[in-house]
Amino acid sequence: MIIYDKQEVKNQLTLENIFELLQDFGGDPEYTSFGVICHTICHNPPGTGSKKLYYYINSGLFKCYTQCGDYFDPFELVIKVMAIQHNEEWNLNDAIRYIAKKFNISGRQENDEEYVKLEDWQYLNNYDRIQDITLNNQEIILKEYNKEILNRFNYKIKLIPWLKEGITEQALKTNKIGFYPGGDQITIPHFDINGRFIGLRGRTLCKAEAELYGKYRPLKIMNQQYNHPLGFNLYNLNYSKKNIKQIEKAIVFEGEKSSLLYKSYFGIDNDISVACCGSSLSAYQIELLKQCGAKEIIIAFDRQFQEIGDTEFQHLKRNLLRLGKKYNNEVNLSFIFDKNMITEYKDSPIDKGMSTFLQLFKERIFYGQDIR
Repeated sequence: MIIYDKQEVKNQLTLENIFELLQDFGGDPEYTSFGVICHTICHNPPGTGSKKLYYYINSGLFKCYTQCGDYFDPFELVIKVMAIQHNEEWNLNDAIRYIAKKFNISGRQENDEEYVKLEDWQYLNNYDRIQDITLNNQEIILKEYNKEILNRFNYKIKLIPWLKEGITEQALKTNKIGFYPGGDQITIPHFDINGRFIGLRGRTLCKAEAELYGKYRPLKIMNQQYNHPLGFNLYNLNYSKKNIKQIEKAIVFEGEKSSLLYKSYFGIDNDISVACCGSSLSAYQIELLKQCGAKEIIIAFDRQFQEIGDTEFQHLKRNLLRLGKKYNNEVNLSFIFDKNMITEYKDSPIDKGMSTFLQLFKERIFYGQDIR
């Protein structure tokens, strides 16, 4: 079981980490002499607030100079953003885990005998509650980048690591997956539901860099950062939306590679997959799938637990139940949950091949059934 210490995680955060976090949340950050400034994503959806949120590197705190009017640390920012962009109520423990996982900050391993029960973590939830903020069904139009950059990548090189895992060349070609030699990265362009080019992520093939910065990151080429707020789009939806409308189901994976595997196993004409590029699903993403005609949304997140009942199991279970409680009146929700542990730790449900995925899909749990 992995335990994270708040102060240790905070001490390891770099200014570049804060900048990347703000980019992912759609804050459009800028470096300054004192740290970073960005849009007020602490109480506004991306792109709707002024650039009045300041991060001071000397104190490690944010200061909002408009509505919030107070100082808060990166963990409370995550809590605020999750409420605004995902309509989810997170506590301090959730925020610490999110930041530690995102930036590969190590925790400490403890035995089950040392485990503090989940209820005993509630003392960590000591932040003031924030007001519920909804998107009021508004359409979010994300920034569009120049597609010309996609013509500069290598599409002839064989992406052996992904081909060995079962992704077909046809799937790679359809989704315009290429290779950027300058960064030793597989290039993964993101498009919105209408096919507009809104972001570009890279999957590094350098093991040392992956351990230091994470496997997947927004690409920066010629001083242009191709980032976008992940909670306001779904990877592959521009390709799968017609099938989703016809079949009335959508499968939501965490990562882009899982969606490419699904497309490879079941064919482009049967592809109903998307990826949320994280371990949470926002209200806006749910709405996108509903607009495409999905009557059942199948959550197919990674097996982020080692044993049934451990801390990570409880954390994942709580997240899934939270999703079900929040959205089940709007759409039928089901969960692919590897309670028999036929996959490996941190595997996507599709990582072990088609037959294993079909077994997990058949055994999926609908909201209201006991996950255990």
